[in-house]
Amino acid sequence: MLTREELPECPVATTVQLIGNKWKLLIIRNLLRAPQRFSELKRTIPGISQKVLTDNLRALEADGLIDREVFAEVPPRVVYSISALGDTLRPIIDAMQAWGTEYKKHFL
Repeated sequence: MLTREELPECPVATTVQLIGNKWKLLIIRNLLRAPQRFSELKRTIPGISQKVLTDNLRALEADGLIDREVFAEVPPRVVYSISALGDTLRPIIDAMQAWGTEYKKHFL
């Protein structure tokens, strides 16, 4: 997690820094729908490698946008879910989806 001093002064730049790659956006999109295990996320995000998914999940967790729950089972079960802070991104993701839908209408 970045300190206040490490965050960009511009609020838009801060948002982009936290969620500004396609993988993070797709992970957040999925977790806004429902909690998922690692394998579910990997299966529902085409093209993402195991390493990239792991790195992005760790970053999102460190930034407080997702939660990671480990169940004491054999083998261990880990479930990722959107955090309360991450849920505040819902209107942004919804707006991006609506905009993308409208944009695609112009080219289909």
